[in-house]
Amino acid sequence: MTTSEPDVSVVIGAYEAMPYLIRCLESVEAQTLPAERMEIIAVDDGSTDGTGEYLEEFAVRTAIPMRVVRQENSGGPSGPRNVGLGLARGRYVFFLDADDYFGEEALERMVSMGDRAGTDVVLGKVVGVNRGAAKSMWKETVERADLYSSNIKFTLSAQKLFRRELLVRLGMTFDEGLKTGEDALFTMEAYLRGNGVSVVADYTCYYLVGRDDGKHVTKSGTYLLRFDSARALMGLIAAHVPPGPERDALMVRPFVITLLPQFGPALLRQSEAVQQKKMRLAAPLLDAYWSAGLARRLKVHERLRLTCVSMGRLDLLLDVLRFMRDKNVPKAVRKGARGRLYLTYPHFGEGAGLSDAAYEVTVTERIGGRRIDVPGRQSTAVFLRRLARKVRRTARATLHVPRRAHKV
Repeated sequence: MTTSEPDVSVVIGAYEAMPYLIRCLESVEAQTLPAERMEIIAVDDGSTDGTGEYLEEFAVRTAIPMRVVRQENSGGPSGPRNVGLGLARGRYVFFLDADDYFGEEALERMVSMGDRAGTDVVLGKVVGVNRGAAKSMWKETVERADLYSSNIKFTLSAQKLFRRELLVRLGMTFDEGLKTGEDALFTMEAYLRGNGVSVVADYTCYYLVGRDDGKHVTKSGTYLLRFDSARALMGLIAAHVPPGPERDALMVRPFVITLLPQFGPALLRQSEAVQQKKMRLAAPLLDAYWSAGLARRLKVHERLRLTCVSMGRLDLLLDVLRFMRDKNVPKAVRKGARGRLYLTYPHFGEGAGLSDAAYEVTVTERIGGRRIDVPGRQSTAVFLRRLARKVRRTARATLHVPRRAHKV
């Protein structure tokens, strides 16, 4: 292996990864970044399907400096990633899952962005193959994204380019005690403590593959692990961001993505014992981090369910979930002198303990296929149309041009 410092260390943790591993490694070899500017550190986590043998075979014939580690199964992705990180020598580290693969220009584009912007984390556009993938954060390429106002907080997987100096300086590793959500914890810490985040959105850098055999780590585990993940991520955010609008903006992620799915219509099919257990697990999280500012950042059905949980009212929550399960559509009604808009989910205006604030429309929603905007808030499209009309009127007045010129 060469002794010069590579630009990127590609860390691949692999477990029972065949045949997906073949395309994964081919995509590294096909990078437009020269082979000598990369290294591969692959950790076989106790596979029995030929994964380890294929890694060793590939290492012999590839021009990319490559190291293969074979170890007993660790029980999760954190262990192999930490082993790979400990061996990495590159200026940047990219954690590539063995099921997935790169676009050919991915590493070259991301390294160029990181070097140009001086940021410590670079996100490359991700698309799903045989599975869904988040889309809201790929609208534009940005050298420095704002963590609080942008949607980068909704992509916390580990498949990003990290500046290794940051990881070494902070002693960052993946939490091997968490069996799900460990990548979210790692990435959010890098977002919060690093020198900025860049987004490469004009090129597909990463292909997120859904396995035909259904063996994907995020699909495994019990609901207890989801609460562990939510608790860890909320605690990290609270440790680095004081109470206020910025904390509220970040807390949307663990509350909506990690915690709220535990209180969806599927809860109706679970036993009363599980329902009560989930309420008990959620109670301290709501007590510690639920706030009015956070609540107003959510859609009505999200806020309403979490409000029921915060009050310990399983009975009210189940009524809301039945309404959702049956695909009922709430009516939009105006109420009060200010004409505020509310959605009539169960118990609205009944004095059941849920205030009108839980039902108020505070963010744009879609109900029954219809867009519901916040009263008094102009959409961007409406604002731009009105601005264009104003500019035209001003230009005509300045130039004394009549509205309609007669033909000569």
